[in-house]
Amino acid sequence: MRRRLARAVALAATLSVIPVSAGAAEASDRVVIGGFPVDVAQSPWTVALASRDRFGGTRAGQFCGGAVVGPSTVLTAAHCLGREALGGPPERVRDLKVIAGRTDLTDGSGREVAVERTWINPAYDGASNSGDFAVVGLAEPLPRESVVEMAPDGDPAYTAGGAATVYGWGDISGAGEYPSSLRAAPVRVLADEVCEEAYPGGVDGTYDARTMLCAGETEGGRDACQGDSGGPLVAQGRLIGLVSWGIGCGRAGNPGVYMRVSEIMRALGWDRS
Repeated sequence: MRRRLARAVALAATLSVIPVSAGAAEASDRVVIGGFPVDVAQSPWTVALASRDRFGGTRAGQFCGGAVVGPSTVLTAAHCLGREALGGPPERVRDLKVIAGRTDLTDGSGREVAVERTWINPAYDGASNSGDFAVVGLAEPLPRESVVEMAPDGDPAYTAGGAATVYGWGDISGAGEYPSSLRAAPVRVLADEVCEEAYPGGVDGTYDARTMLCAGETEGGRDACQGDSGGPLVAQGRLIGLVSWGIGCGRAGNPGVYMRVSEIMRALGWDRS
């Protein structure tokens, strides 16, 4: 099953091949690896998108992730702010907020900042998954130390084989098991050829090396999953991707696909000095 969307992609790391729809699988049949708890102070740029009205209060209404790229600016996935996720345009979600500085979504630490404005990439294509990014403007600024540096085109952080880390509060098993606390998973940036072979085109999407990158492990295991969409992929201390889409979670031959941050910078004109 295609995985992309909100309550959207999680730090699942499964050795057994469990499709997203395998909610009936017994817990004893799952071997979860790769993800580990992390304090948000280690990645203060990682934030949660939340709406209690839409998603309930169990985990403060978290449904997607985001990355702080400016004191009042958060990047997330376009599909996180679409009608499928929110049931309508984001401006109609009265309590849409960004939760910053909170490791455990069930406690009251950190800040819940109202979303003042949103901008969804008009070139986003839900069929191919191309252009999957959106910009969220905050009503109040966050501390500058919360901002992560973005990696421009040509940055060595994009080098295939390099180490990266993905962060989020999403599904840790591929079967709807959502933690309350932030987790991280170490992954490798994979060569474009790996994703082009995995996603050559069709109903699940099409890998486009110009606008996307993929990360994970070729044999499966460490990955992102439902609930993490829009969250950050960081390498060498710089933001290189936003969790976007894939097939299943942690499946061999189906690595996670991310929106390439250098393409976001180009599209928004942020790559000009």
